[in-house]
Amino acid sequence: MRLLPALALMPVWLLGQGIRDAKPKAADYPLHTSVGDVSIGVEYLVHSIPVGDQTFFAADYLVVEVAVYPKANDPMVIADETFTLRVNGKKQVIFPQSPGFVAASMKYPDWEPRVSKEVNVGPVIIGRPTPVGRFPGDNRGNPLPQPPKAPQPDDQRNIEEQAPDDPAEVLARVGLPQGEVSKPVTGFLYFHYKARPKSIHSVELVYQMKSGSTTLPLK
Repeated sequence: MRLLPALALMPVWLLGQGIRDAKPKAADYPLHTSVGDVSIGVEYLVHSIPVGDQTFFAADYLVVEVAVYPKANDPMVIADETFTLRVNGKKQVIFPQSPGFVAASMKYPDWEPRVSKEVNVGPVIIGRPTPVGRFPGDNRGNPLPQPPKAPQPDDQRNIEEQAPDDPAEVLARVGLPQGEVSKPVTGFLYFHYKARPKSIHSVELVYQMKSGSTTLPLK
């Protein structure tokens, strides 16, 4: 069975959903802390992006779910530099990437060669990279010819198929919101980091605001 790109398998009903809801309190997450009047809940997901009842895989990114709980009636601003990642104790931190970059790495997995295995275990979907055409006339993504199908009934011929949402839009919906927030919010942060799993010895999430800063050890 040929495995499709992960995001192509996302249910239509799920694509229409918006931002995820934060859990009732920061302590409901595996890691949590408070800085001033702000509470933070964190879960390190490595390469996984759980959406609904399926989990998608971003091999070139480290994924962290972050929930932020601002003080009541005291809005705060979440920016690119609010959360960064430090790997293996390096001084230089990694800033989160936009969902568009993550979607591109999943949609065009043949940009850079890498060893992969074809697996389909439970809800986690990973597999051999499928070449995808990147410009008109690029036939690398064309599948083998399919057998002819029976003609559709007349009452079905004029029904247009609903086009799936763009992967970047899907990842943006489940990403951590940026800007001013006045109530609890949660979402994923995507940090670009390509390395063998065995070479990653420590991972830390760094939170930095004018009101204070902290570092959470994820691994």
